[in-house]
Amino acid sequence: MIFLDAAATTPVRREVLEAMWPYLSGDFGNPSSHHSLGGSAAAALAGARAAVAPALGCRPGEVVFTSGGTEADNLAVKGIALARRAADPRLDRVVISAVEHPAVEESARYLERVHGFAVDVVPVDSYGRVTVEALAAALRPETALASIMYANNEVGTVQPVARLAALARARGIPFHTDAVQAAGWLPLDTATLGVDALSISGHKLGAPKGSGALFLRSRTRLEPVIHGGGQERGRRSGTENVAGAVALATALTLALTAQRDRASRVAALRDGFIRSVQAAVPGAVLTGHPSERLPSVASFCFPGTSGESVLLELERLGVICSSGSACAAGSDEPSPVLRAMGIGAELAQTAVRFSFDSTITAAELQEAAAAVCAAVGSVQALGSP
Repeated sequence: MIFLDAAATTPVRREVLEAMWPYLSGDFGNPSSHHSLGGSAAAALAGARAAVAPALGCRPGEVVFTSGGTEADNLAVKGIALARRAADPRLDRVVISAVEHPAVEESARYLERVHGFAVDVVPVDSYGRVTVEALAAALRPETALASIMYANNEVGTVQPVARLAALARARGIPFHTDAVQAAGWLPLDTATLGVDALSISGHKLGAPKGSGALFLRSRTRLEPVIHGGGQERGRRSGTENVAGAVALATALTLALTAQRDRASRVAALRDGFIRSVQAAVPGAVLTGHPSERLPSVASFCFPGTSGESVLLELERLGVICSSGSACAAGSDEPSPVLRAMGIGAELAQTAVRFSFDSTITAAELQEAAAAVCAAVGSVQALGSP
């Protein structure tokens, strides 16, 4: 099997399992407990926070551990917007892009539906990019928060986050970015990016599902969305997942080791794969930006096919991939991301995404490209009169 669905999830790394194992066995204490077992758990949690902080270019106190990227996005979008409006009732608008992950979009729609916020959606160009001019047109004096993802989970397009965040900052508007797909591939230094909040998820990095974190810049107002014991400095209640935090910290540290070299290597392999598919499959349409894209993502539309049929045929040939966001799996609707990029509904339903982890090899991608040619040809033949 050739696994080309790393944007959906990645296998847990052995080093991560070994680092978290003690906190699933002997050191199982609650970090809020005032005894030696609790103290050991609290120390591990503090160590994990201290390890994540330099990876994000922030202070340990600015790291909030969550159950994953979805919770981190919810906490940022809902928490910042609600806190800002509580301080100033005039701040009743949120800005998102047309290609956000559902965790961001649905959080904004919740604010609209339940709390009366207005949601301003920034359009993207045909590559899925938000321009500074487009964001500038959407920002208003009443904007409580802007949230634009760092890299798209379906087509891999990378947004000019630093420039977008600088625009928002100049207008006094907090800026959040969903960096779930960017983590491990792109720089995450929050000072350089200029963001006020940033979300990451462990299972995209070789940690287990159920671990994530939100960077929240000091003095950024936040209303918690989970209430209870006041953990995470009152920002996210609930007994902390110590093993998950240790796993996330370990995976993030490993991912940042030689990140630039690894990203360059995978990007070169990605480009070779794209060329091979385009040469072998006449009419294949590459989606997303041709160069400003994640090293790990190559996405296509294959006219005259069904994306789901191509996926099934590829799996039969030993290649695992997806038709887009794992969070939309099973939906019959064409991808909202592709539709926002101006791709017609019929063509959008032929989409297939190939996403790689850092262990991918040239031989595997060569074999995968041949399988793509065979799968698309087979599906097109079955659809012929």
